[in-house]
This record gives sequence, structure tokens and C-alpha cells, in this order.
Amino acid sequence: MFNAETITNVANAAYVVAALLFILALAGLSKHETSKAGNAFGMAGMGVALIATIVLAINKQIEPLGLALLIGAMAVGAAIGLWRAKVVEMTGMPELIALLHSFVGLAAVLVGWSGYLHAEFDANSQGALELAKEGMLGIHSAEVFIGVFIGAVTFTGSIVANLKLSAKIKSAPLMLPGKNFLNVGALVAFAALTVWFVIDPQLWLLAVVTVLALLLGWHLVASIGGGDMPVVVSMLNSYSGWAAAASGFLLDNNLLIVTGALVGSSGAYLSYIMCRAMNRSFISVIAGGFGIEAGPADDKDYGEHREITAEGAAELLESAHSVIITPGYGMAVAQAQYGVADLTRKLRDKGVNVRFGIHPVAGRLPGHMNVLLAEAKVPYDIVLEMDEINADFPDTDVSMVIGANDIVNPAAQEDPGSPIAGMPVLEVWKAKTSIVMKRSMASGYAGVDNPLFFKENSDMWFGDAKKNIDAAKPNMPMAATRRRPGRIRSAGSGSAAPDPRW
Repeated sequence: MFNAETITNVANAAYVVAALLFILALAGLSKHETSKAGNAFGMAGMGVALIATIVLAINKQIEPLGLALLIGAMAVGAAIGLWRAKVVEMTGMPELIALLHSFVGLAAVLVGWSGYLHAEFDANSQGALELAKEGMLGIHSAEVFIGVFIGAVTFTGSIVANLKLSAKIKSAPLMLPGKNFLNVGALVAFAALTVWFVIDPQLWLLAVVTVLALLLGWHLVASIGGGDMPVVVSMLNSYSGWAAAASGFLLDNNLLIVTGALVGSSGAYLSYIMCRAMNRSFISVIAGGFGIEAGPADDKDYGEHREITAEGAAELLESAHSVIITPGYGMAVAQAQYGVADLTRKLRDKGVNVRFGIHPVAGRLPGHMNVLLAEAKVPYDIVLEMDEINADFPDTDVSMVIGANDIVNPAAQEDPGSPIAGMPVLEVWKAKTSIVMKRSMASGYAGVDNPLFFKENSDMWFGDAKKNIDAAKPNMPMAATRRRPGRIRSAGSGSAAPDPRW
């Protein structure tokens, strides 16, 4: 039969195969056409990795109790994962992802502490003597310290993100005096403690850095406003990857190193892309220093808003030659994507050029709106990114905003004093008519008033997005009216003539 060395080599080869499958998973998830294949590659890679891990554990003569605990933990984790996958709504995905990141961080902390207890805790232990003989004890100590630090930051940061996204705590940023100095001070203290620990790996030093990292992780995310949570989710994804890589070095597991590096680098790059989309500093994001506290609501009089009915909206949409739909988190909350998809098909059948404009940070996690629309079978060739479609709004008859707010706020361009000043937004107000679908006139997640609601060419369509869309579809052929508070006017009055180029 196979000897122990052969089994170890086969398991390591399986890890390489799993790593390749994870790379194929990332490649597949980069395009919607191959996303299912990407998920399949990822699941296959994880399956191979788990089987290889069990084989290695048995080969290293793990105690029966340890093997039972390992298999039991996998079974419990699989059961919980399947249950959550079945019951979670798309609106709940951001906070679930944040919670999963916290598990990765906690695992890294536990692995780091286990590594310390295995070696540095007792200088005369077999583990410590072997590392010292190879001249690797100092490197091992650094790996322990760094792994615990990254893991603890990820753990508490992810918990705070989960609580903010689920509205269990306020989304407003925590503004402690000198918060940036606190963050920098924590990093300087970590660097100094790392050097100290490598020289003299005392237990109390590891305990101190654990507490320091837990507090830093909490403060990093608590000081970031809710409007920036999509970037936070991406940032925490990167942190969890680096935490996994750190665990890989401690466990001498090449798969964890490769996978962690893939997740860490891809998460960091995604954060960079999203920062560019929001006109934020990438370095500030990493440092948790870009949380902006929305100032008190100003007393600026924006004028009077207009309202539109389902019949009026149907008339405008049917008579348009071109329509751009801009979805936001409100569409996810109302689960209106299927109604929107059906409305899109009806309009396209009538010859209306319907497209979608997607902001990079629409929703509560990267790609949130794209996933919802793909779920509803909206053709992906009409789903365009902000940079691809912004120039088309002036030539568009109707822009329809569904549950979006901050990402369509003209204050980002028109008000230099606004907390969101400079943030790239979808310029929906440049269309001939804008229909804004919201439950109320409340401000968005960033806490900033939106002048779009009061523009002369904007009509507010209040109510649940799904119900509104469903009410508009049967009325599509009908002429109707829209009203201004205190008076009724025709839906077509004041509208610009259709662009003859269409």
C-alpha cells in the first residue's frame, strides 16, 4: 500500500489542483456568461482541499477524537452553510458576507494562538526546539504575531460591518477625537510590539496585540459611514484573504497561502476600483479614515416636488424612444427585479430602447444590482456601467430611478460643500424626464438631501417599487395624468419632444 511519504505528496498535489481550481473560479466569476462554471470550479476546489486535509490528518496519525471533531465540524459547517444559502435574501447577502469574513478572521486568530502554544510558549517543547534548530523560530514568532493581528482586525471589523449593514447599529461614522492618530498609533504600536515579540515571545505581548487589533478593527469600520459600506465589504474581503494567507504560513499549507493571496489581492484591487468610482483615496480606505459624517440637514429650499401616478409613468415610458433604468438598494428591498425585467421586455417589444445604468457601488455589495438583474434574466448586453452610459442621458427621453439615492444625487457635482462632493454619480437629471421611484422623500444612506427630487423635469413616484411596477404594466397603453401637490396636470405637458435621432 502507499507509505506515509507518498500519501503526503499526493495530498500536496491535490492542494495544487485545488489552487488551480480556485484560480479558474475567479476567472469564471469575472463574466456573467461563465459565472456558473466559476462557482462550480470553486466548489470543486474546496471539495478537493477538504478531502486532502482529512487524508493528511489520518496520515499524520491524528487521534480518533481529533478526527471525529474535524469531521463533525465540517458536517456542522456544511449544514449551516446550506441552510443559510437557502434562506438568505439578496438584500441580506452583504451582511452575511461580512459575517463570513469574521469567521475567517477568528480562525486566523485561533491558528496564531495555537501556533504560539505549540512552540514559543515553552522554549523546551519539541516544536520550539525544531524551529530553533532550523533557525526559523524568529520567523515563526513574526508569523504568529502578524497572523493574530490581521485576523483580529478582520474579526471585529467584519462584526461591525455586519451590524451596520443589518441596521442593528447606526450607519453614521463614529468620529472620535483624533481618530486618524488613533489608527496610526495602533499601527506604530503593532510594529514595535512585533519586534519585541520576535526578540522575546512573551504570552502577555500576544494578548496585548490581540486586544489592540480587536479595538483597531472595531474603530476602522465604525469610523466609516454607511454610504461607503460596499467598499468596506470589499476591503474586509481583502483582509480575510491576508488573514488566511498568514494562517497558511503558520500551518505550512501552500493551499491556504495561495488562496489567501488570491482573495487578498483581488479584494484589494476591487476596493481600488470602487474607490476610484467614489472619488475616494485608496490609502484612506485601507486606513479606515474616509468616513464622512453627514452634516446636519440644511434649510435650503429646493422648491416643490411633483408626483406621478402609475398611469402617468406608464404613459411616459410607452411614449419614449429611449429609457435608462437606474436601480438601487430599494429595488433589492422590494424584490422588484422580476417586475422590472417584465416591464423591460414589454417596452422593448414596443420598440423602446431600454438600457440599465449601474453605479459601481449601487446596493450594499459590489455587483449587487448586476446579480439581481441577471437573476431576473435581463439581457446583460443592455446592462451598462456608469462610465459607459453617463454620456447618453442628455439624449434619453426618460430616466427611471428605482430605489437609488446617493448614486444619482446631483449635489455631488453641484454643491462643493456636500459630504459627497466629487463622487461620480449617474447623471439621470440630464434626461428629458426623470421618474424617481422611492418610498418617501427621505435622504439616502449617506444622510444627504437630494436636489434631484425637486428638479423641474423630475417626477416622484412614491410607494413600494414592486407594487408600482406591477401597477404600471397593465396601464401601459392608457393615457393618464400626473399631479403636482394642489393641482393636476397632463403627463405630457412640459415634456420635450422626442429626439429625432431616435
